This record gives sequence, C-alpha cells and structure tokens, in this order.
Amino acid sequence: MSNQNIDALNDTLKTLIDSHKGYEKACEMCDDTSLQSTLERRANERKQLISDLQSRVRELGGKPETDGGVLGKAHRTLMDLSGSFSDNRETALKSIDDGEDYLQGRVESQLETDDLDPQTRQLLERARTSAYSGEHLADRLQDH
Repeated sequence: MSNQNIDALNDTLKTLIDSHKGYEKACEMCDDTSLQSTLERRANERKQLISDLQSRVRELGGKPETDGGVLGKAHRTLMDLSGSFSDNRETALKSIDDGEDYLQGRVESQLETDDLDPQTRQLLERARTSAYSGEHLADRLQDH
C-alpha cells in the first residue's frame, strides 16, 4: 500500500512544485502590486502544501520529489515568450489558470487509486481544493 501512496504523492509533488514556480514567475511578470501580493500569497500557500506532501512521503519511507517536471519548465518558458508579445498581467493569469486546471486533473487522476491511505487521500484532496481555488482566482482576476 505504501508504494502507491508514495507514487501518488510524488506525482502530485512534481506538479505542485511547477505550480509554485509558476506563481513566482507570474508575480515577476506583473507590475500591479496588489496582484503581486495575491500571487505571492498563493505561492506561499503552495509551498506549504509541497512541504506537507514531502513530509508525508518521508513518513512513508520514501524519497520526496524536490523538482518539477519538464512540462512545467516548458510552460514557464512559454510564459516568458508570451509575455514578450502581450499584456503581462493577462499572460500571467492565463498561465495560472491553465496550470491550475492541469494540477486539478493530475490530482483527480491520483485520487482514482483505490489503495490510498486516509492521510494520503486527505493531502491529495487539499491539493485538489487548492488547484480549484487557484483556478477560480485566476478566472475572477481575468474578468477585471
């Protein structure tokens, strides 16, 4: 049972790490201090969630992921390129929206695993809720 828990958490960790880096990148792209503050707060929340998942992996006897994936790096590179040709705020918020949607899908995929222990399932639910919240925040900010 433990290996499935570790695998599910580590898969989610890669995407959470990419998301954290994405929030930091989006914050750098924006010159609106209010938006920067909001993005920094989200990045810090994401960092705490990463820490919690990494701690659980260690409790289960595994080695937690500490780096994101190739897709996340490519997504941030695309943010850089897109920001060169369009409004940075719009590009940053669109990238966050896309990233949160991707995270939500990855977590939902992991939650379909039958043999997850209750603590792992709870952490994955927190990650899904965080992604859902981030996606709604990005949508709301894009409407302004």
